[in-house]
Amino acid sequence: MRALPALLVCPVCRLALAGDDRSLTCGNGHRFDAARQGYVNLLTGRGSPFDGDTAEMVDARDTFLGSGHYAPLRKAVVSAVRRHVGSPAVVLDAGAGTGYYLEGIVASFPGAFPLALDISKPALRRAARRLPGGISIVWDVWRSLPVSDGSVDVLLNVFAPRNPVEFTRILAPDGCVVAVTPRPGHLAGLETVGPLLAVPDQKADDVTAAFHGLLVEVAREDLDYVMTLPRELAESALVMGPAARHPRKRLDARTAPDAVPGAGDALEVEARFTLQVLARSTGEPVPAALAVPAGADPHV
Repeated sequence: MRALPALLVCPVCRLALAGDDRSLTCGNGHRFDAARQGYVNLLTGRGSPFDGDTAEMVDARDTFLGSGHYAPLRKAVVSAVRRHVGSPAVVLDAGAGTGYYLEGIVASFPGAFPLALDISKPALRRAARRLPGGISIVWDVWRSLPVSDGSVDVLLNVFAPRNPVEFTRILAPDGCVVAVTPRPGHLAGLETVGPLLAVPDQKADDVTAAFHGLLVEVAREDLDYVMTLPRELAESALVMGPAARHPRKRLDARTAPDAVPGAGDALEVEARFTLQVLARSTGEPVPAALAVPAGADPHV
């Protein structure tokens, strides 16, 4: 773990944080020690009222992503960064999970510094292992981010909550936000494993609207393909996402191959995404005074 100068700020006093492999410290002496798994928890007080992904969800995500079925999406994210930024110096993933997409950026742009933010400690344990040259931070993205103004070249937001005002504040003048959302019909074919959550038709338009007056959409791409998933991997695809928080039909093809008709067969499952790139229309930096109004809900 290492901190770039003027990248991170103290969540208590907003002075710059500097550090080494053991801790991050500000000029006022506020110190945040790294967990032995490599991440740093910057949440103070009572932490966050929101639940992060559980260890079960993280295990399922690691299994599924390791299978390569979302590799086309990761490739599309990398291509978007290359087209719109070139060679980024700092890439932040807000809602980074296990660091899968950041790892793809680092592999394609070795000079990029990865910063992973997530509320889930189990997820950040994986991210810290994937990103040994970066920093993994436990943080609630609905709060003011512990990141300095205009310091991030690329901000990734893949299936995660958004804080438009804060994302814009920390974005470099020529930087961009790369957002990925599911489209209607995403994961269709998993119905025999468990109930799916409905995806609104206008989800991508909602992203654009959330950044109104802050950033403009400069590119949009729909990515659709079919995945052939063995039953165990289909279970992982369901358990790794928000549907895992809802009652479902549990299937373990190793011990209950007849639990669902055709349980020994692979499933054809739809992958349907929208990738959007948002940037400033003029290239002018947003004033540092811009902040989330008191009482406002920055999550959209």
